[in-house]
Amino acid sequence: MRRLHEGGRIDRSQRIDFTFDGKALAGFRGDTLASALLANGIGFVGRSFKYHRPRGIYSAGPEEPNALVTLGTGGRREPNLPATTVEIAEGLVAESQNRWPSLKFDVHSINGLFSPFLSAGFYYKTFMGPTRRAWMFYEHFIRKAAGLGRAGEEPDPDRYEIRHLFADVAVIGAGPAGISAALAAG
Repeated sequence: MRRLHEGGRIDRSQRIDFTFDGKALAGFRGDTLASALLANGIGFVGRSFKYHRPRGIYSAGPEEPNALVTLGTGGRREPNLPATTVEIAEGLVAESQNRWPSLKFDVHSINGLFSPFLSAGFYYKTFMGPTRRAWMFYEHFIRKAAGLGRAGEEPDPDRYEIRHLFADVAVIGAGPAGISAALAAG
């Protein structure tokens, strides 16, 4: 691993194993996913939204625009998390986003060749005619090509507390109608 031998906020006595894009890696207790990836020599972690250009880790906090990752598998899959805010844990499974079939070889990066001809919002102007059906046809492909992370397709296996509250009267506002509704309700 590439890192300083001492200092920082990590505990070098506690090694943690995790995977990124199927590759087994290691970090230490207290590492964020971003710091562990950098320590393992991985700086290329994603692709840009529209043209699929290579992106690396840009910041050290929640404002990170490039290093968005997907964590987990199955129903516990959670996309679009900044790698700079995710603390690594034993067995963590992380994937890069916005690439196909892989991060190093992304078929959609060919979009960059057409960037001089594709202005901002080009898809809203180019694919709108001749009928509304044309947009309905193209929209599926545009969304698939330009999307970020994919949400899990399986049901969430976790259980959550939930309450269903009902009210006979809900008063919104303190104008004449709201006051008369409150008085009528008692």
